[in-house]
Amino acid sequence: MARMGDVLAGFHAAWEFGSDSVLIRFERGIRTPKLFQALGERRIPLDAIAAVTLTPGKRGTVVLRAVPRPGADPLIEAAAGQLKEGCDPYRLVLPAERETLAEYYADELRAQLTKDDEPAERYLVEPPEAPLHFKAYDGKASFDGRSVSFRWFWTGASSAKWKAGDQTFPVTGLSGVEWRSPEIFEGHLRLLRREPAEAQPVQADQDPAAVVFGLGYGPVHESLPFAAAVLAAVRGSGGAPVPAPAAPPASRCDPADIAERIRHLGELRDAGLVTDEEFSTKKAELLAEL
Repeated sequence: MARMGDVLAGFHAAWEFGSDSVLIRFERGIRTPKLFQALGERRIPLDAIAAVTLTPGKRGTVVLRAVPRPGADPLIEAAAGQLKEGCDPYRLVLPAERETLAEYYADELRAQLTKDDEPAERYLVEPPEAPLHFKAYDGKASFDGRSVSFRWFWTGASSAKWKAGDQTFPVTGLSGVEWRSPEIFEGHLRLLRREPAEAQPVQADQDPAAVVFGLGYGPVHESLPFAAAVLAAVRGSGGAPVPAPAAPPASRCDPADIAERIRHLGELRDAGLVTDEEFSTKKAELLAEL
């Protein structure tokens, strides 16, 4: 039997086995994904694990993975399947010669699981601790545990956001968080409100309840833990989540805002984050909105 306190060390992380949880300690180093470094360590209760797998990895490795139970971890909920494989905090990559040892611990973990893969009624894994903040392309986002604040940057914020002014949102007035990875086109973090005064704009750069990513702003290791912490606070504030607001009907856009978005798109192209073809296609779509 695995003893309490046994440690299985792999690349970028080590798992310490307890009687009712696994403590994952992430390494700090230049080759360790920045998300792992930002997380530091995470205690995963066995109740938060639905299954354990062991599969062949790349270049002479094996991968031990704990499959998180749906709804148990706010980080995984916020990521919504957008994390790259190498940034999955539930994967432990080991040299292939340690496969027998990894199989032993996989079997030990499986024997302790409750076989409960039903969605958890509450978060079982602790969220990142507030206060948290990061710089987006168009503003600074801050979270103190009770409310989220957006402070706009004059160099990136749209005129719609300038007109609305800096924003503060108590978590009690939110129903959820929408995180779109900065590693995809038009990444953003959007706060979903319980009772919006009006339908939220489709475009995140026009929504005062959202900040947009790009050009190195809002990286995964900063914006995802932020989103997870807010999501956990929203669920902890009580009340059932409400559906995301419906998209408003299409309307003609402010030419100044279109020009700003095309400028932002050009900067993304110049930085190599979008191709010339993507730039041309999106530019045509934006001009069609005028």
